[in-house]
Amino acid sequence: MITYARMPVRDWDGESYDRVSATMEALGLEVLERLELSGDELVLDAGCGSGRITAALIERVPRGHVIALDESPSMVQAARERLGGQADVRVMDLLELDLEQPLDAILSTATFHWISDHERLFSKLHAALRPGGALAAQCGGEGNIARLRGRVRSVIEREPYARHFEGWRAPWHYASPDVTRERLLAAGFAAAECWLAPAPRQPEEPRAYLSTIVLGPHVQQLPEALREPFMDDVLEVLGEPVVVDYVRLNIDAIA
Repeated sequence: MITYARMPVRDWDGESYDRVSATMEALGLEVLERLELSGDELVLDAGCGSGRITAALIERVPRGHVIALDESPSMVQAARERLGGQADVRVMDLLELDLEQPLDAILSTATFHWISDHERLFSKLHAALRPGGALAAQCGGEGNIARLRGRVRSVIEREPYARHFEGWRAPWHYASPDVTRERLLAAGFAAAECWLAPAPRQPEEPRAYLSTIVLGPHVQQLPEALREPFMDDVLEVLGEPVVVDYVRLNIDAIA
């Protein structure tokens, strides 16, 4: 078995993320549409962010209950403010997932690529589901933002930025469909379907979107004085319009 080094916890700003995350919301709603619900289920939103998708999930289970988890306290605070007590929102690492009751379904959007150890992740998710429970998820997959990352790399390799990225490891795990399916079945899922889908997007506020979501780890790696110049150089290299070349890994699985 491969042993993965633990990724550092991302220092998210829930308020800033919520303001610019309409693109993520649109992608997430497409995943929610795949989840078959009768309305009375216990459902987990695994990596709820600021609660945009959670709010739509709550509407799908009017006689049920939603638990929403995120590792970031700032995200959880933003989600609690948005949802106003309509869901049980908790700070929790999905690799340490431990709930009181078995779940009927799990929804996850734009989260799994921030977790390096997918074997442990899928094992935890499977253990949390009742037999026959459903997992519907989407995250960055193999080839995600490859073009954008290539252009940004040319900025990272320049001074005065390069010295701050010495030994730095990008905090993403963009897996392939075949490997992901194998990991799901090995974790105990009875059936799993995984596929890639290109999903390029042009964010309405490119600078804020990139610095908060796509390139947040890069920006946080730099001292305050270099963050705005770095984004200036990135935007110059990317040109207009700014296109984020997303490739999404979709997952439908049954426990």
